[in-house]
Amino acid sequence: MTIKLITFDLDDTLWDTAPVIVSAEAVLRQWLTDHAPQLGGVPVEHLWAIRERVLNNDPGLRYRISALRRRVLFHALEEAGYAQDRANALAEQGFEVFLQARHQLEIFPEVLPTLEALANHFALGVVTNGNADVRRLGLADYFKFALCAEDIGIAKPDSRLFHEALQRGEATPDTAVHIGDHPGDDIAGAQQAGLRAIWFNPTGKTWEADRLPDAEIRSLTELPKLLARWHRGS
Repeated sequence: MTIKLITFDLDDTLWDTAPVIVSAEAVLRQWLTDHAPQLGGVPVEHLWAIRERVLNNDPGLRYRISALRRRVLFHALEEAGYAQDRANALAEQGFEVFLQARHQLEIFPEVLPTLEALANHFALGVVTNGNADVRRLGLADYFKFALCAEDIGIAKPDSRLFHEALQRGEATPDTAVHIGDHPGDDIAGAQQAGLRAIWFNPTGKTWEADRLPDAEIRSLTELPKLLARWHRGS
């Protein structure tokens, strides 16, 4: 197997996502308390209710999570009594506060040396459903492209997202490999598109789907040797 392209999931593959999202939510809520006092300490259940209402009206936003968050903030602020223009401005400012905090994350220590080793031999890309930006994290130079679901309104496990990645990476399914933590979005999605898929499973979860991943790793440090072995065809 000649490998030309390796694509990576981001959240929970290159870093732990839950802690940074919890922190970013807290930062946003404090910002709203300080800058949008009419909204006050709105219960999170209320925001979720607005989210469901927004998605019912515009289901396509499910795959555009940044736009969805801004829309939810806008409606919450408008319902709190802010005029439309002011609510829109506050929603945009609040989202940027959240996004900045969302990027205050800790990349796994093995990520940089692994990417550096792989980038010397393969084209690397990103395929993510999240809104993390590798440019904000100083990782952009390692990747030929970064493809986010909200850029084109299609999310993993839809094969079209992986087909777009193949086009941008100038590769074919049989010369591409995807690495990610999610059995459905990453593994099933990549395999359905014809790619090999490597399950990143640092905590040793049990695989429960019928079709197995092409390989499983507990640490990204295992990647270079695995891919080199595949690349040689052994």
